[in-house]
Amino acid sequence: MSTHTLNPSTGAHAKPHTGHGHSHDHHGHEAHGDNTVFGLWIYLMSDVVLFGSLFATYVVLMNAYAGGPTGQEIFNLKFVLGETFVLLFSSITFGYASLAIHRGDKSNALRWLCVTFVLGALFIAMEIYEFQHLASIGAGPSRSAFLGAFYGLVGTHGLHVTAGLIWLAVLIHQTSMDGLTPRNQTRLACLGLFWHFLDLVWICVFTVVYLTGAL
Repeated sequence: MSTHTLNPSTGAHAKPHTGHGHSHDHHGHEAHGDNTVFGLWIYLMSDVVLFGSLFATYVVLMNAYAGGPTGQEIFNLKFVLGETFVLLFSSITFGYASLAIHRGDKSNALRWLCVTFVLGALFIAMEIYEFQHLASIGAGPSRSAFLGAFYGLVGTHGLHVTAGLIWLAVLIHQTSMDGLTPRNQTRLACLGLFWHFLDLVWICVFTVVYLTGAL
């Protein structure tokens, strides 16, 4: 028996709905999400090269003081340790947000994303304060090759965190308006990878720059 139905307006037989369109859209979203995540991994690999070059430059120039202050003289290890804990806690709160996103809990996801934003903004505020303090005591980036490499490495990381905060603010707005759509979930997953990557870079910065320089 034919399953075609007669369209009353045209008299033509209409084909039955099979659900293939919905399946195609679903697979389309999955393909788009996979491509987005893959693209982010390519970007992160380029960032590894960037930060690797900055670390290498710093290691080469870390003793080029040009008669200026050394790391032991200008680094406040307790202050930087506070910075480190703030950024690490922001990674933990993003993890809580990711768990809420996985459960489809929009309200808790937004709450933890907002906490992450506040912690990230606090980290940037502390870094700006540190730079201003160093400049005020004559330890600006033009004072020596050591300080130029220091500002280049730490400042580049700070710019990445600032970009992450802008990205996070946009996604908080989109999620609050549209909910945890598949597209927003993919974007948040990509931001999570980026944010955790910056935490790993900062651990390296703290160890190579501050810990080595202050001791």
